[in-house]
Amino acid sequence: MKHKMEYSNLISTEYSKKLADKYGYNDWMISRFLNFIPDAEILLEYIDNIITDKFLDFEYIRSNNLKINTIELKERLTKKGYILRDTILNEVFRIERTNEHDRSKTKLPSIGSTIEYLKGYYYIQDLSSCLAVEELELDENENNLVLDMAASPGGKTTFIAQKMKNKGNIIACEPNTDRIPSLMFNLSRCDVTNTSIFNISGENIEKLNLKFDRILLDAPCSCEGIIIKDKTRKKSRSLDDIHICSIKQKKLIHSAMKVLKPNGVMIYCTCSFAPEENEMVIDDILKNFKESSIEIIPVKYGINGLTEYGKYKFERQLSKTKRLFPHIHNTNGFFIAKLRKI
Repeated sequence: MKHKMEYSNLISTEYSKKLADKYGYNDWMISRFLNFIPDAEILLEYIDNIITDKFLDFEYIRSNNLKINTIELKERLTKKGYILRDTILNEVFRIERTNEHDRSKTKLPSIGSTIEYLKGYYYIQDLSSCLAVEELELDENENNLVLDMAASPGGKTTFIAQKMKNKGNIIACEPNTDRIPSLMFNLSRCDVTNTSIFNISGENIEKLNLKFDRILLDAPCSCEGIIIKDKTRKKSRSLDDIHICSIKQKKLIHSAMKVLKPNGVMIYCTCSFAPEENEMVIDDILKNFKESSIEIIPVKYGINGLTEYGKYKFERQLSKTKRLFPHIHNTNGFFIAKLRKI
């Protein structure tokens, strides 16, 4: 099925064709990247180096303070030979898997195969995802009702529960029954006890007849931001895919806003670079949500979101959203918007 891509803003040039050929992308993708990604060629080179293992291999992990103290976890993994680098979040470390005493090609086992991982002492989770949860402003002393609108496999859900110290209540929605077992496993592994799982689409969330203090909408997207982990995405997505995702995302965010309490906070995020899936979705809810007004709260970390894209002008508030880029922030490509219902 073909869809008209209303916001494609494609300007193919000899330069974009050269980069597409050099790094193995479709030309339409590169021509777009050059419009809204800072130092786009540096990003392409960075991703190419990671994929071909020219850079030191690393991952992020988040300590699970429901089961272990962060300092104790760091000590245990350091003794095994892993190198842990601090990040802007106390619970999150960058793991470098090369043995500290032998920087040859010999590496330690996968960080997902340790006894500490199996016991649920930490979760393998990109810093960008953790920053989205951090922006929810969760307080263990408040009896919050929190909605995780697309929960599986549970990385953000388990971090939300950790922030709440297993107090209050979390509703974790997952429309795909095949993905529920992994969500259940991770909740159990991480000792989460304040969460209920519902096999329901986020578009139907009103049927639960609940109002939420906090909502996390990690929206299904085209996943351009994780090309660094999956090089097939260089050519496996089309403009139609972005358009289809954008339509779905607008439905989800409107459904979420309807069940958010007055003065409640919602985090909308994606792992996509596409403005159609990010700023344009937020611009749409600001302009078209009729039941109450919405304000954007500044997100702390990242590069300011776009206020225009090609011929399209967005609400000036969009500069308060944030974008994260692999070559700048050492994370997945990511977008975070923080909204308050007035």
